[in-house]
Amino acid sequence: MSSIPDELSYTKEHEWIGGLDDGLTVTVGVTAYAAEQLGDVVFVQVPEIGATVAAGDAVGEVESTKSVSDIFAPVSGEVVATNPSVVDDPSLINSDPYGDGWLFQVRISEEPDDLLSAAEYAALTSAAS
Repeated sequence: MSSIPDELSYTKEHEWIGGLDDGLTVTVGVTAYAAEQLGDVVFVQVPEIGATVAAGDAVGEVESTKSVSDIFAPVSGEVVATNPSVVDDPSLINSDPYGDGWLFQVRISEEPDDLLSAAEYAALTSAAS
């Protein structure tokens, strides 16, 4: 399994969150662990720009050759950007989940309180393997 970036936060549903330390807008993606479990990703649906999302709600989906999985909002707020590259080329989730494979950005309305550190996420995924 690929390394888990220390600078990101994670959810138990296998999303990553970047930029919490930088301000009110965060970037959301799917972890490498999730991408490996999904297999070859062939379709991505992201939330609409301007949509209000609530932490824990299903806001999109990722379809692979194996299954379809929901994308859950890891934070509450307003979607301010989406990644058209990953919609056009869903395989970016497999090839670069923490870079070009990001999904959307949210201007958060409240600080999340149930995110995992890289070490905690590593422990979660190693227990699941």
